Amino acid sequence: MPAISARKPYRIGRSRTGLGLFATRKIKKGTRIIRYFGPMLDCKKPKDDAIDNKYLFEITSRWTIDGSVRRNTARYINHACKPNAESDVKTKKRRVYIRAIKAIHPGDEINYDYGTDYFKEFLKPIGCKCDACEKKRAKKRAEARAEKLRLRRKAEKKALKKSEKAKRKLEKAKAKKLKFNAAHPHARGSGKPSKTKSARTKSFVSRPAKSPALANRASST
Repeated sequence: MPAISARKPYRIGRSRTGLGLFATRKIKKGTRIIRYFGPMLDCKKPKDDAIDNKYLFEITSRWTIDGSVRRNTARYINHACKPNAESDVKTKKRRVYIRAIKAIHPGDEINYDYGTDYFKEFLKPIGCKCDACEKKRAKKRAEARAEKLRLRRKAEKKALKKSEKAKRKLEKAKAKKLKFNAAHPHARGSGKPSKTKSARTKSFVSRPAKSPALANRASST
């Protein structure tokens, strides 16, 4: 890690994404904070064009700064979708400075927008972790939790309403039955024993009549 003079308004510190650059005192809007530097690569040369790392800063279609050298403290500045600084590119001098676009207070992390190409290649696949994106994700999570809670309460309210409706229906049916039983005490199912007697059927056995001959014989004897 490169040594930083006490006169510089920044320090290297631990950030959400690893290391970052933080203000040690107030930096006014428009202040040129630090220069982004390193070996200059000529993209027309196959050797230079073959170099590939995430610290390359393209100045023109031909010239690119290789900022991977350790002395380049500006390489510790992280990306932000809503930054407090910006890159100030001097194409003729082939120089890049990081300049504050708003007041930066002591302890604030210094950041700037890396650009669309870098974002799509390096940040989008893993998800941007800048404060703005983290707040956006936190807001979405909070909204999702709130919606889930709302739906759960709605379902509970609906279930309670259904239960109360069924209870009222049952109570109404019981009251109706009691009212009917009170009006018809002899009705079946009233709960009182029935006073009606079952009809008894009597069986009659028919006896055959005696013949006259048998009757005369019986009288002669």
